[in-house]
Parts: sequence; C-alpha cells; structure tokens
Amino acid sequence: MWRNTRTGWGLISMSLHWLSALVIVGLFLLGWWMTGLGYFDPWYNRAPWWHRSIGILLLFATLLRLAWRLWQPTPQARGSRFERLAAHLGHVLLYVLLLVVMLSGYLISTARGRGISVFDWFEVPALISHLPNQAAIAGEIHWYSALALMLLAAGHVLAALKHHFVNRDDTLARMLTPARARRH
Repeated sequence: MWRNTRTGWGLISMSLHWLSALVIVGLFLLGWWMTGLGYFDPWYNRAPWWHRSIGILLLFATLLRLAWRLWQPTPQARGSRFERLAAHLGHVLLYVLLLVVMLSGYLISTARGRGISVFDWFEVPALISHLPNQAAIAGEIHWYSALALMLLAAGHVLAALKHHFVNRDDTLARMLTPARARRH
C-alpha cells in the first residue's frame, strides 16, 4: 500500500504527487498576487516570506519525491506508444520546469548575499550571490518557467481526464487509490 508496484502507485508517491500539485498551484497564485502588492501593503514583506519558505520546503519534497521515484518501480503506462512516450517526456519536463522554477526563485532571493529563512525554523545559505543582474535575470526565468509549468500541468490534467473519460482506462484511478487497495 505504501510502495509502488508495476500496476499502481503507492500511498507515498500519491501523497507527494497531490501535495506537490496543491502547493505548486498555490505558490503560482501567491506569486502572481504578490507581484501586484504596493510598498505600503501589509503583505508586501509577509507574502514573499511565505512564498520563499513554502518554496524551499517544496524543493526538499521534490528532491525526496525524485529519490523515491528512482528507488521505486514505476507503474506501467497506459495508451499507445506515442501516448506513453508523450507521458514520459511530459513528466520529465514537469520535473525540469519545477526545478528551474525553484532554483531561479532561490537565485532571486539570494542575489544580495542573504540566506533564505524558512518559517524562522532554519536558514538556507546564499551559496550563489552578487552575479551581474542576478535578481532580474532569475526573476524573468522564474516567471516564464512558472508559467510554462502551469501550462504543462494543465496539459497533464487534461491527459489524465482524457484517459479516464475517453479511453476509460485506470490511469487516473491509479493516482487516486493506492496500488494494493485496488482490485487488479
């Protein structure tokens, strides 16, 4: 139930998937909202603090998720050869974009040489800072890669719904019910 099988996802993979999905969408919406805040808005400093803190925790969860995915079997993909290839490439691109978004966010936050406080629990040090135009360049990369991530995630959702309602296969059901809890 906790681990993946060749026929389905385990509870750990499913939990990391859905938690990541909620956090990614939430961070995108928070980031979009906070860019419109005025200097005297009470959330002007608080919203980026939340955004950075949650983003760092998401980075750790994503690294855990990648390690778990490498260690666990991957359920066999459904669909035609083209659909399986597209799904594989789409998943790789989702992870790449997610890492680009988080690393560019890190570079924005550490551009002046200060670390990132994560909910005042601990600080992630500024390992890379003071590069020419670091915050501006990383900011552009952060925005456009986050936008691309949202578009690709929407395609991911549409593909899952297509598998469920058009193909009538168990692709979506496998991400909603742990492997050993479902009937095979």
